[in-house]
Amino acid sequence: MTTNTKYNLTTRILLAMALGILVGTLFKFLLDGQAERIVDLGAFSFGIKALFIDGFFHVGGQIFIASLKMLVVPLVLVSLICGTSSLKDIKTLGRIGSKSMSLYILTTALAIAIAVFFATMVKPGEGVDMKLSSTFNPGEAPGIAQVFINMFPSNPIDAMAKGEMLQIIVFAVLFGIALALSGDAGERLRLMFEDINTAMMKLVGIVMHFSPYGVFFLMAKQFTILDLGDMANLAKYFALVIFVLLFHGFIVYGAFLTFAARLNPLVFFSKMKETALFAFSTSSSNATIASNMTTTTQKLGVDNKVASFTIPLGATINMDGTAIMQGVATVFIAQVYGIDLTFNDYLLVVLTATLASIGTAGVPGVGLVMLAMVLQQVNLPVEGIALIIGVDRLLDMTRTAVNITGDAMVSCLVGKSENCFDETVYNDPKAGQTA
Repeated sequence: MTTNTKYNLTTRILLAMALGILVGTLFKFLLDGQAERIVDLGAFSFGIKALFIDGFFHVGGQIFIASLKMLVVPLVLVSLICGTSSLKDIKTLGRIGSKSMSLYILTTALAIAIAVFFATMVKPGEGVDMKLSSTFNPGEAPGIAQVFINMFPSNPIDAMAKGEMLQIIVFAVLFGIALALSGDAGERLRLMFEDINTAMMKLVGIVMHFSPYGVFFLMAKQFTILDLGDMANLAKYFALVIFVLLFHGFIVYGAFLTFAARLNPLVFFSKMKETALFAFSTSSSNATIASNMTTTTQKLGVDNKVASFTIPLGATINMDGTAIMQGVATVFIAQVYGIDLTFNDYLLVVLTATLASIGTAGVPGVGLVMLAMVLQQVNLPVEGIALIIGVDRLLDMTRTAVNITGDAMVSCLVGKSENCFDETVYNDPKAGQTA
């Protein structure tokens, strides 16, 4: 792949995103609030929603998402086995794991603390008079004890089939350790997994080549069904969440890179833009694992020994963007209902949301489930979540981009602290842009 092609991919994704927004807005205007609009061409007639929104846009977007998810389990499994089996000192794996977990928990706690601070200053819920547009029934999140039990797979094949990321990570780490301790037989298997990993990275490149089309379909459908009325009613809340997400993504992560790793944050953000666009368009950290691992290892210079562990783990438990939404949403809902929260309540919000980021890792609709847990802890009405559902999808796209950026940032910090980091690659603007 040439350098120009690589540069063009980012440009093509941006153009596809812009075109998707434009086309989606146009189709929303054509529907004009109607459930369907029939276009009669004489011998042939069709419904705009049925043919385009539920047809081309939906099918194209879902094929793209499925293609990305297709890569996740084999890529994480093979890459993590390769990285773990190449570590001759098992203590190194323990250090990488403890550093990663500590940084993920720290950044999540900082994220929600910053969100609560700005929300109490700006007061996004004051003067808002909204009726509940829908009801919300949160799923039940597992207790912390059950979370640790669920980390260990009783059937690794079943865990892979269901995409249980924590179980896959645990199995891959244990299998990699076994290979490292198995002498010549383990070395032969390790080399085989290295070859499979090389082929997987080529497959990632193939899927990424067609990504602009998937981004277009996803954005076109999303902006066709976007409720602009909800955005107008929640403008202050929406703007504040976006501001805090950007503040955390650029200022906080930039500070970590500058002071903890002594790295130029501008280089980091420049190289992360393509992966962040992927995360924004897919709203899925798991679907972005392949792109993030490629960027982290090939562009940022983090050794696969570290990235193969930190990126999948971060995609599973690191939810800084989601924590920010919870902090702002909690204060917003309290203000809408006229309920005053004490300083102890805010501390409880920070603690609950931080722990919940691990406890609800495998629950569908994780952001809203976590928010329900937080609201219950401080005795706020859970049905208040219905107030923000209308704009949550667009916010989810942005906070996913922040989440995966945090995964890469932590990978750089851990990699550099373990001397598994190539600063020459990090500072090379052309790194990762050639075949």
